[in-house]
Amino acid sequence: MFAVIKTGGKQYVVKEGDVLDVEKLEVEAGKTVEFEALLLSDEEGNDVKLGTPALTSKVKAEVVLQGRAKKVEVVKYKAKSKYRRRVGHRQPFTKVKITKLA
Repeated sequence: MFAVIKTGGKQYVVKEGDVLDVEKLEVEAGKTVEFEALLLSDEEGNDVKLGTPALTSKVKAEVVLQGRAKKVEVVKYKAKSKYRRRVGHRQPFTKVKITKLA
């Protein structure tokens, strides 16, 4: 089975055992978190349950780690005016492992 979940303004297609990085959640590592399922389906697409907008069933996941992504450097430059700016940014994320599709 697979499900479509929504978190952090994005939608993800997940199966049991999947590990994915989502936008930062305020949950400690080792704790469990539940996501609303927007769609549940089997592999062949015969048994499809579609929510309007979400189903009553939940997708359970375990928080593996809280981290920060690699640094993205932003450089601003204007020729002939001695204007240069250099800024770095590391986006926080939460790594979750899908444990149960209900």
